[in-house]
Amino acid sequence: MRIITGKARGLKLTVPKNMDVRPTADRVKESLFNIIGTKIIGARVLDMFAGTGNLGLESWSRGAAAVTFVDESRESLRLVQSNIVKCRAEADVQVLKGSAVNIIEHLHHQGLKFDFAFCDPPYNKGWVQKVLQKMEHFQVLEDGGYLIIEHSKHDEIGVLAACFELVRQEHYGETLLSFIRFAKV
Repeated sequence: MRIITGKARGLKLTVPKNMDVRPTADRVKESLFNIIGTKIIGARVLDMFAGTGNLGLESWSRGAAAVTFVDESRESLRLVQSNIVKCRAEADVQVLKGSAVNIIEHLHHQGLKFDFAFCDPPYNKGWVQKVLQKMEHFQVLEDGGYLIIEHSKHDEIGVLAACFELVRQEHYGETLLSFIRFAKV
């Protein structure tokens, strides 16, 4: 697993050994960032279920202004911290320990807003619906911001709230990337 382009191009990230973490494959990540394009430059990014920090650090490398990483696993957060140091990104990032679902409410009460929120939860555990519900009630996305969910094709998004619009889905075998735009209602 590596940073594809930008400030940290080619840097190999530390990956888990015998952990229950499923980092985003490089080909899926490359496709995701090709779709986002230059919109990531100057963006504020939320990386939920951060795992290794792969998506957030790729965002930072491509020019995101700030990245907030969230994970509830101590082991994952150690990996994220290690990879942040490898990239020399300490000045532009924040790392939070806790459940992504609970952190959304915390971020909302702090008045924080993001242009992109990446959500890469464990597959088929109901996290997709929980995150969508929480983000509907505690709006942490800027108007026109994107929630990008990497999930199993068996883990349905379901009916979206009026503030969300599914604008694109990409299939990669078992993996589905769903691009959901937020609009204030």
